[in-house]
Amino acid sequence: MNTSSKFTGILAIAALFGIVALLVSYAILNIGGFGSLVIGVIVAIITWIVLWLGWGEDDADQSTSASGATDTAALGSGATGMNKPTSSAAPAAALAAAPVALTGASDAPAAAPPVAKAAKPAATAAPSAPAKPVAKPTAAKAAPATAKAAKTPAAKATPVAADGKPATLTAARESGADDLKLLKGVGPALEKTLNELGFYHFDQVAAWRKAEVEWVDSRLKFKGRIVRDEWIKQAKTLAKGGVTEFSKRSKK
Repeated sequence: MNTSSKFTGILAIAALFGIVALLVSYAILNIGGFGSLVIGVIVAIITWIVLWLGWGEDDADQSTSASGATDTAALGSGATGMNKPTSSAAPAAALAAAPVALTGASDAPAAAPPVAKAAKPAATAAPSAPAKPVAKPTAAKAAPATAKAAKTPAAKATPVAADGKPATLTAARESGADDLKLLKGVGPALEKTLNELGFYHFDQVAAWRKAEVEWVDSRLKFKGRIVRDEWIKQAKTLAKGGVTEFSKRSKK
């Protein structure tokens, strides 16, 4: 179809659709004159675009079929000349290139083994440098010495005398005598007796052992008071600067 006649036909159809849309909008939909005119123009433009694209695709199909026919004709003419020995140069070139490719392929794996052999000495050289524990033997040797030092006994306490008499003093130390009346059951008279026996300080009473307790108890008027009133327990607390329930009440 000629292009001018095609354009005229499409334009006529689009105008027809536009007029129909204008009449429907104005008469049936009761849209104003200007609105109906706009709708008619829009419908006409859309119709023209759709028809133009549709006929354009038909032309493309026709040109494709024509080109296909041309290619078929060309193939037919090529088929007639297939038996001619014009393409013998291609197999010859391929055969000539084949030995080169084979030679390159045979040379490629020959270069790989030296790389693998060179890597083996590096792997074997790794375990030849073990770390030597230098500090551990020193620590191990020092540990037994510390253990031996811990087992060394402290200064032995003075053994109890044969008669059970504890260590006594002829007089109080320079700091002054302790107030033995802070011990439960010790009054002024009993404190004086303890001083006469050679006891002026709490640490002396706290150091009494069983035989020494019996020695002191035998020289007191009221027997069993040392154990009953827990003098040694109280004296240990007071010697350290602590306070007992009885000493609290006595100070008040």
